[in-house]
Amino acid sequence: MARQELAHYLRDRRAALRPHEIGLAATGTDRRTPGLRREEVAELAHMSVDYYTRLEQARGPRPSARILDALARALRLTPAERSHLFRLAGSSAPPGISAVRRVRPHVARMLERLPETGAVVTDAAYDVVAWNPLARALLGADPGGGTTNLARRRFLGQGRMHESSSAEEFGHIVVARLRRAADRYPHDPQLAELLAELHASSEEFRQIWETRPVHAPGHRTKTLDHPEAGALRLNCDVLLVPEDDQEVVLMTADPGSPAVRALRGLAPDGPPGAGGSQG
Repeated sequence: MARQELAHYLRDRRAALRPHEIGLAATGTDRRTPGLRREEVAELAHMSVDYYTRLEQARGPRPSARILDALARALRLTPAERSHLFRLAGSSAPPGISAVRRVRPHVARMLERLPETGAVVTDAAYDVVAWNPLARALLGADPGGGTTNLARRRFLGQGRMHESSSAEEFGHIVVARLRRAADRYPHDPQLAELLAELHASSEEFRQIWETRPVHAPGHRTKTLDHPEAGALRLNCDVLLVPEDDQEVVLMTADPGSPAVRALRGLAPDGPPGAGGSQG
């Protein structure tokens, strides 16, 4: 625990928060500084003024996750600032109650700048929350029918999904990620519904689930049997969006390979940015 750094951070964030931002009158009171008073932060965080004062003076004990969450709410911290607060206190920031199901605008814009790369963003429950046109052409994305949840596609056959040499491996990857999501979001109703459906309807899913697979995102290759372009050997690389527990999957082909020419043929006409996103 970095007590001095934590104390400095709390003082800075308190000074940066204006009274009117939390519904307090900024005038008519004896305020020597524009920020909040310690007692106001303590009241917002439902803790004693003495305990909060000791934290700001680097004299307090290591705060619990509950205390840190209360301080993050009281100080109106962003997700990145909340994570930083937990790191200073020597803890890992726990996730929110539910998986994040909206893609950040800067991530969506990144997809638009990859004309020869199929790019998909999935949330912790394997819902596709954003994709670009080439990814839709490659994977047979069908938002008008079927499903955009890749776990339902893989195990229940819902929606179009082209055959791939990595289908068996992907099944284990899906289960590993859903097991991780179940641990992180035990109170997420949509995730609970998905898991119940998969357990009830897929013997393969149940069998893999019992093996407790573990998978770390990274690089892999697969051959995709595309109905128009034929067999495509693709590289799949995963980038993480850790603050939202999301993954960006980038599908590319080796330079000079037949698959590169096929990708160019599959890329929809029109200006970059013609892709879509959900949320």
